[in-house]
Amino acid sequence: MSEFAGKVVLVTGSSSGIGARVAERFAELGAAVVVNSATSVDQGRAVAARLNEQFGVPAHYVQADISDAAQARRLVAEAAEFHGGLDVLVNNAGWTTRIHHRDLEGLTDEIFRRTFDVNVWGTWVVTTAALPHLQRADDGNVVTISSIAGLRPVGSSIAYAMAKAALNHMTVLLAKSHGPVRFNAVAPGLVVTPWTSEWDDLHAGTAQLAPLKRSATTDDCAEAVLALVRNRYTTGEVFVVDGGITAIM
Repeated sequence: MSEFAGKVVLVTGSSSGIGARVAERFAELGAAVVVNSATSVDQGRAVAARLNEQFGVPAHYVQADISDAAQARRLVAEAAEFHGGLDVLVNNAGWTTRIHHRDLEGLTDEIFRRTFDVNVWGTWVVTTAALPHLQRADDGNVVTISSIAGLRPVGSSIAYAMAKAALNHMTVLLAKSHGPVRFNAVAPGLVVTPWTSEWDDLHAGTAQLAPLKRSATTDDCAEAVLALVRNRYTTGEVFVVDGGITAIM
């Protein structure tokens, strides 16, 4: 399939989970894809190699920790240099750890800063570095993977929920001020990924509470990203993908 043939897509944090599935779907639809991770280098290279082999599209891996501004800007520069431009940025890279909202001592300064450095600062630096390239594209797009934790008082930690709320608002602010580049976000509920593989209690609770009786999958999230990129008259939206759980919260 060639729906996105000729397009260049950068997916941060795409060595596994949601990011890997998003990268795979764009490659399947003909896009050139840049895969990224901060630490899982072998896994990221394997994803890029598989996309090349399976779909016959240009796919490159770039190691960069987006919480470091210099690395974040290098990531964007290399992604654009590989293919002569950039059409779509998917801000998927993120970091969290489970800390009960009552446990303020457990939410240490180090954890709080790391949560914001990756989720907010890193996403901001990548996005602003990508903007000049996206402005030259026919339909420049930024899709940020957020969370319902940015919309409701839930989430793996208070810092994580605060960070995701910031990303949701950043999305709307940039959409208002920097069109015709389009800015949207996907806000899933709990997603089945390697990161959440041991969160059995949360998956069980979601299956009990959500009207659709399950956690989200990486496919659910990837299809939401594609839907936002496909609709050329959509910007400033936070697309909730949560099986209806926020409707009862």
